[in-house]
Amino acid sequence: MKRIVHAVWACALVSLALALPAWAHHSFAAAYDMSKSITVQGVIVQVRLENPHSWFFLDVKDASGKVTRWSFEAGTPSGMIRNGYKPSLIKAGTEVTITGYHAKDPSQNMGMLQVLKTSDGKSYGMFGPQEGPQ
Repeated sequence: MKRIVHAVWACALVSLALALPAWAHHSFAAAYDMSKSITVQGVIVQVRLENPHSWFFLDVKDASGKVTRWSFEAGTPSGMIRNGYKPSLIKAGTEVTITGYHAKDPSQNMGMLQVLKTSDGKSYGMFGPQEGPQ
């Protein structure tokens, strides 16, 4: 009887451990205001293609010359690659324009990437290949 009780407890603990990552995942709508579209132009500082989501960090200069660091959350690395983005495309120092949605907390310089456009006009998006004017 003790073996059965131990086996049931072990199965319950394993099931709980496997379910924890699913609980931690969130919807983009939980963190970003999907009604507030923003466009930010700056210079890429770092690109992180890491699970669960990719991140693009850029320095943005305002009219007075003050530099502010922005971060944009994007899709999964494999999803970004399927949508045309390749890790070797955008290096630190590349000037880009990012259109996306601002974080729900307006004090944060953070957003969800919708489209990233390079200075040569190429666009990369989170939701599929970007064609035509963006």
